Amino acid sequence: MRELYQEVIIDHNRNPRNFYAMENASSHAEGYNPLCGDKLNLYLKIEHDTIVDASFTGEGCAISTASASIMIESLIGKTVSQAQAVFEQVHTMLTCDHCDESCLGKLAIFSGVKAYPARVKCATLAWHTLLAAIKNNQDIVTTE
Repeated sequence: MRELYQEVIIDHNRNPRNFYAMENASSHAEGYNPLCGDKLNLYLKIEHDTIVDASFTGEGCAISTASASIMIESLIGKTVSQAQAVFEQVHTMLTCDHCDESCLGKLAIFSGVKAYPARVKCATLAWHTLLAAIKNNQDIVTTE
């Protein structure tokens, strides 16, 4: 599992998916992790309560970048309520000792992050920024 985790993180860090500033996004949010210096801009295109497209820009550590990349891959095509439910599942996985990760698919790769508490904020930055974008909250999201 550790080797797969490292492989996936490295791949998504070197080749992040959906890494661009989306024109005509229906919502946008900014995130910042002052502990690590991660910065993220998240763009969503929501039509009829469904995330039809998403992208991000920014700079950050490998975990932060990979988390945003994998998050976006997993959310395109989901309804807003489904996206919020996935947020809850991921947040629980990253902060709880005894959680069932089987329903998270590729996102379960981040379960090992909880062994490094300072890195949990890196992994959750994109997710908290997602909630702000869904709510059209223009305040900068921080992990502090």
